[in-house]
Formats: sequence, C-alpha cells, structure tokens
Amino acid sequence: MPAGRLGPAAQSARRPPPLLPLLLLCVLGAPRDGSGAHTAVISPQDPTLLIGSSLQATCSVHGDPQGPTAEGLYWTLNGRRLPPELSRMLNASTLALALANLNGSRQQSGDNLVCHAQDGSILAGSCLYVGLPPEKPFNISCWSKNMKDLTCRWTPGAHGETFLHTNYSLKYKLRWYGQDNTCEEYHTVGPHSCHIPKDLALFTPYEIWVEATNRLGSARSDVLTLDILDVVTTDPPPDVHVSRVGGLEDQLSVRWVSPPALKDFLFQAKYQIRYRVEDSVDWKVVDDVSNQTSCRLAGLKPGTVYFVQVRCNPFGIYGSKKAGIWSEWSHPTAASTPRSERPGPGGGACEPRGGEPSSGPVRRELKQFLGWLKKHAYCSNLSFRLYDQWRAWMQKSHKTRNQDEGILPSGRRSSARGPAR
Repeated sequence: MPAGRLGPAAQSARRPPPLLPLLLLCVLGAPRDGSGAHTAVISPQDPTLLIGSSLQATCSVHGDPQGPTAEGLYWTLNGRRLPPELSRMLNASTLALALANLNGSRQQSGDNLVCHAQDGSILAGSCLYVGLPPEKPFNISCWSKNMKDLTCRWTPGAHGETFLHTNYSLKYKLRWYGQDNTCEEYHTVGPHSCHIPKDLALFTPYEIWVEATNRLGSARSDVLTLDILDVVTTDPPPDVHVSRVGGLEDQLSVRWVSPPALKDFLFQAKYQIRYRVEDSVDWKVVDDVSNQTSCRLAGLKPGTVYFVQVRCNPFGIYGSKKAGIWSEWSHPTAASTPRSERPGPGGGACEPRGGEPSSGPVRRELKQFLGWLKKHAYCSNLSFRLYDQWRAWMQKSHKTRNQDEGILPSGRRSSARGPAR
C-alpha cells in the first residue's frame, strides 16, 4: 500500500464528517492562531502533482518561543490524521512529511493538508492538487432546431476523470474568415455541452472545436466542420394518436402532426415509427413511412396492448443534399387491438366441401392479399395501387412456379420423352 494513504476500508471507517474550516483552507491559505502569538508555514504551498508522484512537505513554526514546537506537531489530510511514521523532525521548529505514490485528489478543489499543534488547533494549511492533465476531447456532435441556434456536446476524453477541476471551452468560427468565438451557455443538455443561441450564418461552413485546460496542461479536440443546414433537427412529432381500424383485430391506425418548428421553412420530412407490446422491451421499427403523417400497422396480435412512438427527420432544407438529424422519439401512446372472435377448434366452424360458393375465390384472394400485406407493407395505405402491386407480384410468382414445374403455355406439362413418332 502506498505510504501516506490508507486502504479504502480504513478510509471509510475513519473518515470524519466534513469540517467547514478545512474546506475553506484552499481559499484562505495558511491560517493564523487566534492570539497572533505564533504562525506556521507549510512548504510547498498549494502544489500540483501528477498521480503517482511523491511529496516532501514541511511545517515551520515561527513566533513565541513558548508556543508550539515541532515535537508536538502532527499532520492531517482531508481531516484524517496521518500516521506519525510519515513525519520526522528537522529541527525544533520544523516538522517534515513524506507522502509517496499519491492518488488522485478526492475533491476537485484540492485535498486539505493541514499542520496542527499538539492541542489540535490549526497552525497552517495547504491545498494539494493531484491528478492528470486533460485528454483530447472527442465525439463532438451538433444540431440546430431553428436554423438560428446551435447546440453541441462532446466526450471529455478517453479516461474522462482528471481528479482536478478541468475547464472546457467550445470555440467556433467561419471556415475561411472571421475570428474565434467562444460559446457561453454551458451544461444545457448535459455536463459537456454548450448552446449558441444566435448570430449564426447560413450557407457557409463553420469550424468547431473544444479546448480543455486544468492545472496540469491543456488539450484540443479535432476540428469539426459543418453547415447549419446539414444538422437541422426538430422536436418529436406532437399529437400522436393510435386507434383501432374498425373491427380488424390485427391492425392499428397511427396519426400525428408535423413538428411546428420548421413549418415556415422549405423542407421535406421523413418519419419512423416504432412499437412494442406492453410486456416487452423490444421495439420493432418501421422505416418505410416516408413523408406521410399517418399509417396503418398490420400483422399485430389480437387483444394486445401496443405502445407506439414516432420521430422525424427533416431533409432537403433550402436545397441541402444531406439528411438532417433524427428527432427524439415522441412520448409513448398506447392502444389495444380487438380481441379475436374467431371460433376455436370444435367451435362450430363449417367449411363447404362439395363445392365453393361464388364468393369463395374472392374471399380466398382477399385473404392472400392481406397475408402479403402483413409481410411487405406494414405501414402503407391500402389502395388500388398497392392491390395492383400485389397482383403483379402474384402473377410473377405463378409464372416462376409454372416454369419450375414445366407447365407449357397451353397448360400441358412437358415430357422428358422425345417427340412422338
């Protein structure tokens, strides 16, 4: 175990409640005795060290000869008394301390190293900063909700924790000209984020980067180049409604309203829907919704509660060739499919045997069409165009099957024998 540190169990067992005077040491510096008869100085004062470093510190008492001497002094770190074997007297007024293999500071404002008199009074204090220099920020992502603002967030570094207060600054500038600007509204969508509310230009790219600094150094991210029009997003579609489709037991109708934020701008939107059953966490995503604001979910389980969400992606804004950014998902909306009223086995269902009524082929064809719809068109409108598409698919399937089975156009099967003599 490194000298100058106790194990985690011992630390938690012996850790005293926070003391206000100790927390103020990093602001006030070395305190004085209330009588002013003697003072003490810790050296070095407020050092900054890398994790794993060693520290040699001294506490020297000055003033009244009848006051404290080095023989009665002791050290505490964050309110915990350090073992006496870590200290040694240099002379009658100076006590030295040796700490090896230091761990990261327990608080970003610095650990409190304090020199005490024999009676426990505080003679001097110093802030001990132990940590790591910042690493290069990465994974910068930005988006705009009204083409006038920009919000960005980033990841602080591979390890993240530096054990020291680290300041992050988001910088931006026009790509080919202009001066550096600094974002001012931080922590808007999380701890590592910033919002630029206005004064942004369109139709010209920006360069954006993040700078990280602390007591041990600085680091700068790679530069992200973007055009505001390429990173537009919206709020989730509002007013999502889910309802039954008459008595159809395997379908639900979904309707929603386009996001109002970009109503006045020239753009198109595409939507995605996802749904899940009530007792499941697995969502099924429907991609082929295009720019409709309603659709019909097919192939569902009868008598089942479904949760449905919708999100939007604006694209083609002012002629931009890039897709926008997907919005968040809307709040879940629930609805249930009707319970099945089909009789089960032995329920009295009767199928004609000797012959089929005239409606039989039509009913069978409609059943085949709905079965195809469940597999190929989860969210498309039932229309004559879709029905014609299904008919073409059926004809192609029949033609392929006939060729495989060797059926001739006249209806006769081909023979492996040669021509009749």
